Amino acid sequence: MNDDVLRTIEQRVLWLATAIVHHANRVRPNPGGLKVGGHQASSASMVTIMTALWFEHLRREDRVSVKPHASPVLHAINHLLGELDARYLTTLREFGGLQSYPSRSKDPDPVDYSTGSVGIGATAPIWGALARRYVQADGADARSADAPRWGRQYSLVGDAELDEGACWEAVLDPMVSELGEVVWIVDLNRQSLDRVVPNIGATRLQGMFDAAGWQVLTVKYGALLEELFTRPGGDALRTRIDEMPNPEYQRLLRCTPDQLRERVPDGDEKLAALIADLDDATLHAAIRNLGGHDLSALRTAFATIDDTRPTVVFAYTVKGHGLASEGHPQNHSSLLTAEQFAELAAAVGTDPDAPWEPLPAGPAAELCAEVAQRLHREPVEVAAVPELPADIGRTPSGTATTQAALGRALLDLTRAAPAAAKRVVTLCPDVSSSTNLGGWVNKVGVWAAREQVDWFADDPETILHWRERPDGQHLELGIAETNLVGLLGELGATWSRWGEPLLPIGVLYDPFVERALEPWSFGMYAGGQSILVGTPSGVALAPEGGAHQSITTPSVGLEQPGCTSYEPAFAIDVEWSLLASLAQLGRPGGRSAYLRLSTRPVDQSLAAVPADPAARERRRRQVVAGAYPLRRAAGSPAVTIAVMGAVVPEALAAAERLEAQGHACDVVCVTSAGLLFDAVQARAGRGEADTWVLDAAFPARRAAPLVTVLDGHPHTLAFLAGINRVPAAHLGVSRFGQSGDLESVFRHHGLDADSIVGAALDVVE
Repeated sequence: MNDDVLRTIEQRVLWLATAIVHHANRVRPNPGGLKVGGHQASSASMVTIMTALWFEHLRREDRVSVKPHASPVLHAINHLLGELDARYLTTLREFGGLQSYPSRSKDPDPVDYSTGSVGIGATAPIWGALARRYVQADGADARSADAPRWGRQYSLVGDAELDEGACWEAVLDPMVSELGEVVWIVDLNRQSLDRVVPNIGATRLQGMFDAAGWQVLTVKYGALLEELFTRPGGDALRTRIDEMPNPEYQRLLRCTPDQLRERVPDGDEKLAALIADLDDATLHAAIRNLGGHDLSALRTAFATIDDTRPTVVFAYTVKGHGLASEGHPQNHSSLLTAEQFAELAAAVGTDPDAPWEPLPAGPAAELCAEVAQRLHREPVEVAAVPELPADIGRTPSGTATTQAALGRALLDLTRAAPAAAKRVVTLCPDVSSSTNLGGWVNKVGVWAAREQVDWFADDPETILHWRERPDGQHLELGIAETNLVGLLGELGATWSRWGEPLLPIGVLYDPFVERALEPWSFGMYAGGQSILVGTPSGVALAPEGGAHQSITTPSVGLEQPGCTSYEPAFAIDVEWSLLASLAQLGRPGGRSAYLRLSTRPVDQSLAAVPADPAARERRRRQVVAGAYPLRRAAGSPAVTIAVMGAVVPEALAAAERLEAQGHACDVVCVTSAGLLFDAVQARAGRGEADTWVLDAAFPARRAAPLVTVLDGHPHTLAFLAGINRVPAAHLGVSRFGQSGDLESVFRHHGLDADSIVGAALDVVE
């Protein structure tokens, strides 16, 4: 590859990336006066790396996650490759235009991975690699570590991003050490948002990756510095640069040649002599000649990636390289002035008044056309998910928990719809047995790239059989919820990436949903469709105490965009809501789901499931729509109890006691607060949703004072009083709990039948 041609493209990429931000802030009208923002310096440090990667090394089967603040570089490259029309270059951070950070779902630009939430975009290609191995073929050979065949998964990572714990949770997971297709390229510019990082600890970081089984490559110096190191005094120059603190080095980038001659030698005569022999231009170039800006050094590093284990490339760079803000400690969000922008135009040979002019005919334009053809991808044709039943047909009896009902429903699905069941993949962070997935795991096996020996296969006391093989359908990661939902999101995006839909279900303890929420939410934003199951939940997990008693997760489910939440009370409700949720996955316009399940045993006869097929189907439709009448009083009710989840027995007991006191009582079982809220909004003309469920569960003709109760924060159901504008009392959990038996804990939080009766009498009398 001709480096002169690549340097021409590199300069044009720098110009376009800078101009995109400049136009958004300095040229485009901004009547509101709100800062637009953008990151010229953070983009500049990535220009050489991304030019080398795209124009020499990428193949169409590769995927790249671009660090958030380098999005203008991605847009510039895609524009040069003909994938992004010039009209979008003026729309950065404009409504309907280029997003602030790369977005698969909202950008008009081709984007492999959404980024913007620090640490999550960096780790996404790890989970994308696992998802690709799982989905792209059948059989052991196809799912083996054949990185060249399936393409590499690159992450372009800012060095400050490595402060995020999500990065290290992913790097250290045992499954990751075999992913030879994963390549991280760290933009080691040694600056964060506010400052020069005093001690970036590159050696320590390299050791941590090495200890995790990664190949570690370092691109520290460019060709000019490497040549100077061979001259007399060169060893002293290398030692001086290697040992100086980061802030001191960054200050040198702001120095004149005369100041460099004074500062660099630091009393070393040989070093002073070496520098004295250099002209000003060479000295100025040498001090910023780092490997991340040297095409040859990057080429050598990329050529040594061995594809047998994950690789990290530490590429030393200068933040703001090539700009007037180069190396300044506060350049993170700084903008070039109009004068500086014009100076950049002169330096790279462009016209500041016509910033979007195409490359002139010649070798650089020809290379862009050649690379565009090499990397072009045809639209993905999405396979259809095999048909799912809406009702498997069982009617649970006896005493059961909603947690156990999940495993039972999955096993039933393997018999009722085996083709659809083969698309199901479950994930746990080391809680498979304690969340009642043991039967499912025994049935479908555990996924592994290569079949493993099950040393306990002949142990008669082993109940959970851990059979690891390439056709397994359960994956278990270490105890890191962020990893779980990161992989969940990527498994939920396989329909859009490779046309093969999966039905992924992640199961974790409900108290830890909030820990996992941000990356799971980001996965939904990026197009991942999945089901998250939180179990056990609430203070119904009484002996575990306050540390393991979730309170706000029902509200989280109500408010999470792109997600339908369910909190079923009975086993049959679990089955119906699970099947309805699975039917929303793996397709354009699909939705994720959150199921909040409990370990509280409940008498299943309380569900009073209709025996008549038509009545049963009516009940099912109400369950998946958000609520159903569980108990209707004869005549008009004096009070209605709306109850969700594990406290249904207390609500029914309270209704019986109220009836005995002469207060007729309806009981409505809420299965999805979110769907009911959507229906309320739609009835008021705010949004689109089915509203019939409101008339079915809360008909105006039966309007009565209302008591809402759930094992979670009471505000979750408080909006129900507005359906018929009735007086209401709202019971739930709003403070940390403590260990105890269920009866004591429910009484402590006001979830017992006495509390419900008292609240009902308050609103009635």
